[in-house]
Amino acid sequence: MAPFERIAVDPAIMRGQPCIKGTRITVASILGMLGKGHTRERILKGYPDLKPEDIDEALAYASWRMTESEVHA
Repeated sequence: MAPFERIAVDPAIMRGQPCIKGTRITVASILGMLGKGHTRERILKGYPDLKPEDIDEALAYASWRMTESEVHA
């Protein structure tokens, strides 16, 4: 996995979905809110535990996952 300092994947937290470290806020939740047109400011206001850098890293993580390739036999 690429080095993401702010993202954690733990099977015991949110069924192993990638989350912002120290929270139960998933990368998918952040992406979903952005996709629905929520501004960064609105997201940060609704989730005071988040920092602007967390949103940046969630986007970077999603981009990395989209370009990661797997070989299936």
